[in-house]
Amino acid sequence: MKRTQPNSPEAPSLKKLRAGDSPEPPTMNGTGWTKVEKRKAKKNQKSKTKSDMTQPRFMYNNAEINKRSHAVNIDDVRDLVLHVVADAPPPNWLRVDNAHLMQKVVAVLIPGLTPDILSLPPLPTAATSNPNLPISIPLFNKAQNTDSTAANIPFIASTFTHACPTRAPGDQTRMHSVLSTFFNGPISGEEKKRRIAQRLNSESSKQNSPSHYTLSLEQMIENDYPVPSYMADVFQKPSGWVETPQPMELTDEQKKSAPKQRVYAIDCEMCVTEDGKDLTHICVIDYYTGLVVYDQLVKPASPITDYLTRWSGITAEALVGVTTTHAQVQAHILKLLSPPTPNPFSTSTNDSPPPTLTPILLGHSLESDLKALKICHPLCIDTAVIYHHPRGRPLKPGLAWLTKKWCGREIQTRGEGGHDPEEDARACLDLLKKKIEGGPGFGEFKVDFESIFERMSRSTRRAGGAAGSIKSAVVDHGNPGVMHGSKASTAVGCTSDEEVVQKLLDVIPSHHFTFARLMNLANIQGWTTPKSTSSDTAPPPPQPAPSPETLNETLQSLNSHLTTIHANLPPRTALIIFTGHSDPRKMAALNARKSQFETALRSGKAPEDLSADIKWSNQDGRDLEEAVELARRGLLFLGVKY
Repeated sequence: MKRTQPNSPEAPSLKKLRAGDSPEPPTMNGTGWTKVEKRKAKKNQKSKTKSDMTQPRFMYNNAEINKRSHAVNIDDVRDLVLHVVADAPPPNWLRVDNAHLMQKVVAVLIPGLTPDILSLPPLPTAATSNPNLPISIPLFNKAQNTDSTAANIPFIASTFTHACPTRAPGDQTRMHSVLSTFFNGPISGEEKKRRIAQRLNSESSKQNSPSHYTLSLEQMIENDYPVPSYMADVFQKPSGWVETPQPMELTDEQKKSAPKQRVYAIDCEMCVTEDGKDLTHICVIDYYTGLVVYDQLVKPASPITDYLTRWSGITAEALVGVTTTHAQVQAHILKLLSPPTPNPFSTSTNDSPPPTLTPILLGHSLESDLKALKICHPLCIDTAVIYHHPRGRPLKPGLAWLTKKWCGREIQTRGEGGHDPEEDARACLDLLKKKIEGGPGFGEFKVDFESIFERMSRSTRRAGGAAGSIKSAVVDHGNPGVMHGSKASTAVGCTSDEEVVQKLLDVIPSHHFTFARLMNLANIQGWTTPKSTSSDTAPPPPQPAPSPETLNETLQSLNSHLTTIHANLPPRTALIIFTGHSDPRKMAALNARKSQFETALRSGKAPEDLSADIKWSNQDGRDLEEAVELARRGLLFLGVKY
C-alpha cells in the first residue's frame, strides 16, 4: 500500500552478489584478525529481511473485494480503524499484517480529491471487469505531464501504490452523512447483550415517574444547556439571566407527604429583532392535567426585523396591542418553577408551606427555550435526548418526525402559517407519556449503535491494557466538540486547513487515534453550500468552476500539508486518507427541485399549474438516482509510516 522511495531508509538493498562475482577483499584489524565484509553484509541483509517480514502493512484482498456487489463502504473504513486501534475483528477485504505493531492511526478526510485530479485511469466498464477493485496509481512523470493537475499533488503517487474505490452511505435518492457513518457504528455482540440485560433490569424496576428521565449534569453540559451555578461553574449568566432556586433535599418521610412533583411542557417561538432573536410567544402545559397553564404573546424590547412566520407563526397583526414584556414572562415562569416561599408576615409555624419538589421542565431541544427565556433550571427532560435519531448520535431527531413515528400523528403541517407552540408542547407531553409506558429503551437506537470513541474507551488492547487508556482526537473545521468529536478525548475546532494541520501535529504524539478534515479543496470547487432553511426555496445557482491557477495553487497547498503531516508521523503510524464522496452538486440541485415539487403539491397546487423549472418527471427521478450513485463514489489510500 505504501510506495517506497529508492533512496529511502526502508528501501531494500538492490545490490546482491551473483555467482562468479569476486568477494570483497578481507581487511586486517589491529589484532591481526581478518574482517570479512561479505559475511557481515549477508548477516545484515538477513536481519533486514527478517525485520521487513515483521513490519506492519496493509494488503488488499482482491478476491474478497471481487465477491462484493459494491465498493468498500465508509463503515468498512471505520471498522478497519477499530481493528487497528481497539478490539474489532479483522476486515475480510484487507489483509492487515502485524496490526499490533502499529503505534498510532491517523485518518484524514479530504473531500474534493477526485480520480480526474489525480489522473487515475477511468473505472472499467466492461461486464467482465469489477470497478470496485483497487486502482493502481501510476508513478507521475512531471516532465511528460506538465499540464496535469496531478503534477501539483505528487505526494499521493509517491506515497501510495493503490487507490481503493469507496461508496458513501445513502439510498437511491440521497447520500447520507459520511462523518456520521464513520464515527458511529454497531456495537459488539458482547456489549449488546450487556446493554439489553441492563435495560431489562432497569425496566423491571419501577420507573414510571417522569423524574427518571431528567438530564444528568453531563448531559446538560454536552447539549449546551445553561447550567445553574449551584450545579456546576460552567455557565456564566449574562445580564438579564436568572436561575431557579436550588432544589430542597427531602427526607423519605417528607417525600411521602409532599405533593406530586409538577411537570410542565413548554415551547417558545422567536422572531429576529435588531438585537438578535427574541422571545415572542410561549406556551406551558401541565403534564398531568393536559391543561394550558400559560399562553402568552410577548412584545420584544427591540424592533422586529424578521417575524420568521414560517416557523414562529408570528405576524405583525398578531402582536398588535401586545404589551407583555420579556421580564414579565420571565418572572411568571420563574415563579411557576420555584417552590412556594413562607409567608414573611406570619408568626405561626403552621403557615409554613409543606416541603415540595421542584417542578420539572419538559421540551424538545429545551436548551433553546431556556436561552430564549434567559432562565437556568436544574430539572429538565429533553425529548431530543431521551429519544434517538435512527442514525445515532450526535444527530438529534426532529419533533415532527418523533411525533409521527411514535405517536402516529402529524404536527407542524401549517406550511407558511408556522408552528403552534401549544401543538409542539403537547407533542413533547405525549412523547414523554409514551416513553414512560414503553420503558427506558423505548424510542432508543443506542442498543445497536454507538460512537467509535465509546468503543475505543472500552478496549483494553493498548496503552497498558486498562479500559479508557486509548486516547483519541478530532481536529476539524467548526466546533467538532458538539458534533462528531463530542465523545473523543480531545476535540479541536479550527478555521482553516493550515490551522487543522498545525493542531493535528500538536495532538498526534499524545493520542492513539487522530482524525482531521481538510476542506479547502472542496470549498474552492463549490461542493460546500449552506443548507437551505426552506423546502420550497429554489436551490442556489452552482458556483463557477475554479480557474486552473486557483485549483493548482490549492493542490500545491494540499500537497504541502500532506507532506508535512507524513514527515511528522511517528514510526509505525498507519495513515488513512479517504475522500468520502464525489461532487454532490447535481444530486443536491435535483433533490431541492424534487422538494419544491412535493411542497407545491402538498399546498394544493395541481401539477399542470407548476412552472417547468419545478415540475418533476420520471426521467428526473432516474437522473437523480444516477447523480446519487456518482456522488457516493470516493477513494481510499492506505499506508504505514516506518
